[in-house]
Amino acid sequence: MATDWLGSIVSINCGESLGVYQGRVSAVDQVSQTISLTRPFHNGVKCLVPEVTFRAGDITELKILEIPGPGDSRQCGDLQQTEMGIPGVGCQVGPSQNGTGKALKKPISSSAPQNIPRRTDMKNQDIIISPQQQCSKSYMDRHVETLTQSKGFRRRHNSWSSSSRHPNQVTPKKSGLKNGQMKSKDDECFGDDIDEIPDTDFDFEGNLALFDKAAVFEEIETYERRSGTRSRGTPNEKPARYRHDENILESEPIVYRRIVVPQNANKEFCTDSGLVVPSVSYELHKKLLSVAEKHGLTLERRLEMTGVCASQMALSLLGGPNRLNPKNVHQRPTVALLCGPHVKGAQGISCGRHLSNHDVHVILFLPNFVKMLESITNELNLFSKTQGQQVSSVRDLPDTPVDLVINCLDCHENAFLRDQPWYKAVVDWANQNRAPVLSIDPPINEMEQGIDAKWSLALGLPLPLGERAGRVYLCDIGIPQKVFQEVGINYHSPFGCKFVIPLHST
Repeated sequence: MATDWLGSIVSINCGESLGVYQGRVSAVDQVSQTISLTRPFHNGVKCLVPEVTFRAGDITELKILEIPGPGDSRQCGDLQQTEMGIPGVGCQVGPSQNGTGKALKKPISSSAPQNIPRRTDMKNQDIIISPQQQCSKSYMDRHVETLTQSKGFRRRHNSWSSSSRHPNQVTPKKSGLKNGQMKSKDDECFGDDIDEIPDTDFDFEGNLALFDKAAVFEEIETYERRSGTRSRGTPNEKPARYRHDENILESEPIVYRRIVVPQNANKEFCTDSGLVVPSVSYELHKKLLSVAEKHGLTLERRLEMTGVCASQMALSLLGGPNRLNPKNVHQRPTVALLCGPHVKGAQGISCGRHLSNHDVHVILFLPNFVKMLESITNELNLFSKTQGQQVSSVRDLPDTPVDLVINCLDCHENAFLRDQPWYKAVVDWANQNRAPVLSIDPPINEMEQGIDAKWSLALGLPLPLGERAGRVYLCDIGIPQKVFQEVGINYHSPFGCKFVIPLHST
């Protein structure tokens, strides 16, 4: 009985791990419970081995696609195998009214997507199909889907998409010019040799790497120069597009070093636009302020300008308009202002007055002295008219972290103040508080700074500040250009449209 199935075309489903195999039965062993297929196909792809053997335990489902009849196995099976190069053909029966098999002129597509015969080659062949040789519809649908995905075919409108018949249905051959045109279109769409399809995926990255884009464009450009295409005005280049901040008119080359100091600077900075800002020594800076005061830029004007610039920077650090608006009254920021009894302290008091005018809670620390500078007395008189709070003891400073600490304790002179008990107590409080620190006009020597700053604000021209000064900013205090020239500085303003700009170390 086992020999009766030899030559049959079957489809064996071995589950998700092994997949589906199709082929012609070449051997059936009842003892070892195995079945062998010759010229097998695995998931629609032809196997490299000529024969495969399956155990009964590995088979999930077995479908018989074709049973060779007496004398017609060679005609339906081997004939298609010879013509198409596949193990078998799934043929559909067209039964007549009396139930017998009917001769059809055209065969159905093969059971594996390997080779599709041209209809011109098969038009004269008549195949006798018995009623038992009925194809599996699910397998044919899977074959058509695999064929469409593997080759990337498009179903033509006049052959598949617009047809109301099922892809497995076989229609009798029609004669006429219109049918001939459809045949030629079908051959053009579906008549390619699928044996030439590569098994591996196409390597897009590797193939793209072989294309030398720069060499091709260089060759095109060389050809255009030689042929004079560009000189004749051929539009081969896109017009240049400019941003809103770019000048379309040609200008002179940009000079980035516009500030020159008489002596070599110990340290140089640069702005966001690339302009070089050299540092100056404390003696030259002091001379610059003295000459400016002689020409009318008095100390009171400098204090006011410094207070405005420092408060503007502090307001930005506190959050700007996102923090300071009428909807955030409950989030009123708190600033601790630490000032010493000198001009630097007077600058800090001026900054605190402007911050308090902008609805910032300011706590001003200033130690008690018997005699104060006139500038400090005037600034304290104005600060007392605000809502700011003035304290003289470290115990009155907040125990919780504040939003910002402004340090104006240190100065370039009066080094004896660092030995005072109040100074050490305030420095300890600031270091223990986790709030960021802004230093206004800090001294050069890092050993004189008891508090590490996150930001530092320099006046006019920066001093060669060290790493403990943090990020350096520069503010314009209104010194005229001719005052710089009088002290030997070739000066051109680097501020542009701002009064406070950041500086970067070079």
